[in-house]
Amino acid sequence: MGIVEKIKEIEEEMARTQKNKATEYHLGLLKAKLARYRAQLLEPASKSGPAGVGFDVQKSGDARVALIGFPSVGKSTLLSKCTHTASETAAYEFTTLTAIPGVIEYQGARIQLLDLPGIVEGASQGRGRGRQVVATAKTADLILIMLDATKSEEQRRLLEIELDAVGIRLNKRKPDVVFKRRTTGGITLNTTVKLTKTDEKTIRTILAGYKLHNCDVMIREDITTDEFIDVLIGMIAICAEANRSFGSETTTGTRKYIPCLYVYNKIDAISLELVDKLARTESTVVISCEMDLNLDYLIERIWESLELVKVYTKKRGARPDLSDPVCLRKGATIEDVCLGIHKSLVSNFPLDRGRSSKFSPHAQKVSLNHQLQDEDVVSIFTK
Repeated sequence: MGIVEKIKEIEEEMARTQKNKATEYHLGLLKAKLARYRAQLLEPASKSGPAGVGFDVQKSGDARVALIGFPSVGKSTLLSKCTHTASETAAYEFTTLTAIPGVIEYQGARIQLLDLPGIVEGASQGRGRGRQVVATAKTADLILIMLDATKSEEQRRLLEIELDAVGIRLNKRKPDVVFKRRTTGGITLNTTVKLTKTDEKTIRTILAGYKLHNCDVMIREDITTDEFIDVLIGMIAICAEANRSFGSETTTGTRKYIPCLYVYNKIDAISLELVDKLARTESTVVISCEMDLNLDYLIERIWESLELVKVYTKKRGARPDLSDPVCLRKGATIEDVCLGIHKSLVSNFPLDRGRSSKFSPHAQKVSLNHQLQDEDVVSIFTK
């Protein structure tokens, strides 16, 4: 029996099993098995042999946004309208057969917009080049799920299922769980909150299923069984890749937590009542590529969702250049600014250097790990 058949068998058994307190333990085991098989399915079949035809696109600009959707929802048209990049469009399906990049220039930032081939049902199991599509989507800082406003909500549910199956978690944050492996002592499980969505027996059984018999586990939020498995598989994947034992750091490996916007196209073909209903849905933008409706607002929402901060640089004794900001992700530090300019600046950076705000004439001395705020002005003086 192949991996796909095993996955289907477990999914059918989970569908038959009633969800209640008595079956929580059994469902937890099934979920752990399912997660293992899905992880195996995404692994390359062989390390050697011909590479085949892929569509890796070099990541460029200040952030990457991936366009995902079923065929013929208008992704190529949106790319052309927002980036002035030529992308083949037609009335038939599968006009995009490879990843096509474009660049959105907004508020001094260069945002790479990547039009990926249309997803088909079963993409997570390899149908329709699905593995290449989702592998590229994992490198994105933001995902735009393109939907047809004239069709049912089933399209949204199917896309979410396909992305979830390959470890992409949309609009979720990393569970606050910490692992530390030991050589002896058994399993020590500590929680700082009451667990209402899973229990200690289920967690210990899942750990035993992954042959983890000696470790410390600290759970700092009320997580589900699925979330615990996510963190566990992510930690195992990273440790296997690095060929080392568990550390105390929190990592997620094959799981990617990516913000997402749901973009409904073709609103010119539906009623105003339905447009209003869709527009009020969380993380949703309604547009019409054909009539250029709401495209400017979509770009604003992309900017907000990326949470970029603009930092201005200045020479000593000169005014800052406010026309050419350095755009970084929220939480960036002085070190990130140095690396963005030239990596040699980090090694030549003394413990303290000048930094000032655009709105304040007084500069502060800060270190490399100083976290930047939006519209900060930075002066970097090397040794």
